[in-house]
Amino acid sequence: MTRSPLTLAVVSALLFAAPLVQAATEPVPKQLSGPPEEFAQLRVPAPADAAVFSHSALMPVELNESGNWRGEIPVENGRVRFLTFSPATASDWQLQMTAPSGRQVLSQQLAEAARSTRFGIEQASVPANYYALEGLENGSWQVRVDSAAARAGGGFLLIEGDKRTELMSYPAHRRQIVGQQLDVVATLTSNDGASDTLTPAAARIATAQLRVTAPDGSIKSYPMFDDGQHADGIAGDGVYGAGFRAEMSGNYVAQVQARGANRDGVDVLRTAEHVLPVVDDTLHLSNLESLVEVHATDNGRLSIDVPVVQITRVSQHYRAFAQVWGRDSRGAEAPVAWVSGMVTPAAGKLSLSLDPRWISASKAQGPFELRDLRIEDADHFVTLAGASRMALQMPEKFKAPAAPRTIDEAMTVGPRPAAERISEGVGQRLLLVHGYCSGGVWPASQFSTASSFLDVNQNRSHDQFARLLQTFGSTWNSFGTVAHSQGGAAALHLYTYYWSGLDNATGARLMQSVGTPYKGTNLAGILATLGSWFGVGCGTNDNLSYNGAAAWLAGIPNSRRAKVNYYTTAFRTTNWWTNDYCQIATDLVLSDPEDGTTEQANGQLSGGVNRGHTTGQCHTSGMRDPAQYLDASRNATMNSNAAR
Repeated sequence: MTRSPLTLAVVSALLFAAPLVQAATEPVPKQLSGPPEEFAQLRVPAPADAAVFSHSALMPVELNESGNWRGEIPVENGRVRFLTFSPATASDWQLQMTAPSGRQVLSQQLAEAARSTRFGIEQASVPANYYALEGLENGSWQVRVDSAAARAGGGFLLIEGDKRTELMSYPAHRRQIVGQQLDVVATLTSNDGASDTLTPAAARIATAQLRVTAPDGSIKSYPMFDDGQHADGIAGDGVYGAGFRAEMSGNYVAQVQARGANRDGVDVLRTAEHVLPVVDDTLHLSNLESLVEVHATDNGRLSIDVPVVQITRVSQHYRAFAQVWGRDSRGAEAPVAWVSGMVTPAAGKLSLSLDPRWISASKAQGPFELRDLRIEDADHFVTLAGASRMALQMPEKFKAPAAPRTIDEAMTVGPRPAAERISEGVGQRLLLVHGYCSGGVWPASQFSTASSFLDVNQNRSHDQFARLLQTFGSTWNSFGTVAHSQGGAAALHLYTYYWSGLDNATGARLMQSVGTPYKGTNLAGILATLGSWFGVGCGTNDNLSYNGAAAWLAGIPNSRRAKVNYYTTAFRTTNWWTNDYCQIATDLVLSDPEDGTTEQANGQLSGGVNRGHTTGQCHTSGMRDPAQYLDASRNATMNSNAAR
């Protein structure tokens, strides 16, 4: 990923002019712990749980020296909708389509059916031409592209297929470290349109390949196999796989291209696009066989000092997680608690903190051990080091304190720092937060005692975004948030991992969000693919992909999620016989209902407070229905209930 410098454009907004933020200071990390009941929620998700289900195909158009390209578009149900993306002018491409029977649809006819549009998220979008053709015969249509600007090199066609046949695809693991083999698998699935039941055997892949764009822009293709030897499971089961070696750090874009037949034997073409962040190998566990020393700290907590070796001299923080286990009175294994946090190694150790009252609450005794330890890159949540079990060496004469009557703040997030370390500001505020590659979206007149966070048209990981938000919020003693799109995830990330004015706020709703893709959006992978050719707006953000969102959520406990109140929206339904949408271009790849960027199903936050779904509102301005953040009634409700 191309990262912009961590600068913050801070502006005044709403009631008063916000003071300029002073020099940024490192936020104070929380020392997270929780009960064994949350072990399952905080495990690394199974790869298939974050699969892409695609009913579309993004085809590269590579013009020859004469400015021509020939390809095929399968028509499955008598109609086709598609987009063309060209780095030249939109009118430069002349298209011609020929049916299996030989009937032609000529350039002039296609031009009359075309309309100009844009595809993307906020300012990260590219121009496109949209075509919708009805009354076509099923089968593979020949497509010819002629361009007077052959030097432009080509572009893409994005074709919508019948939604009853989808390509299910996912990275087989998250060993996304330089030098590792990365594998991707895929299979065709079908449903009858009346239910969500998928039957993989009803549709079959005939041929498939993996097209990989490396961070340096180079492209290689790899054949995919169903032979049981390419992370594809059992030979002949309809699941295809392929892999490649990651030679450099940065974002790889891996696109599965699959041709096959649906349940009726009609030809289909599908693609699925994956963003695969690859990170440098910066940290190792020094000795898996050695005991992990535990020592008592001055504040009565236990410091679990995991021995590590840092390969880089650059100071770097990581997200770490582990389970603590002991034994019960009969000697059987007994879970104690999980521990986690953003940690920075020092003196060959990476330290996690545990309140010993968790041991008392579990009634466990020694010997104790760590389980399921994982240390992850803080921006992409790729595991750099881990261990299934490591023995703990407790302090001499350790004695657990009395069992707590209730679980208090110190047990779940660690001791509260001195007030000046959380914020040196005064007063209360409501922060209005925008999303990825965006700017100020919330109407100032509809909120009180509020200021806008602005980091205009930038691409940040959730962690980078959260740390900038903490810096801006330190202007005040306390604040709540109303956030749009990625801003909702950034606020939750901040509240989970760092002390801030959110921890001083009072009021009914600490964090509120509208249109946040908590589980990711399919647009992230497609935009990454387009961006590798055109360069799209703000660049690739893997945290917004299905896979990246699932990895992030695997570290967010329910106690933090419960403080989020979220809303979703979708397009207004007009007539049953028309195609409804928020954005006609993104409608080709998103599953209904959706708001033009976020699908309702992927805007859900398990453990959060769902405040409802509204139709007739879209993700942002410029779509068919009004922007979701302009709903004066909902804004009034959020304003009156917001914590500050």
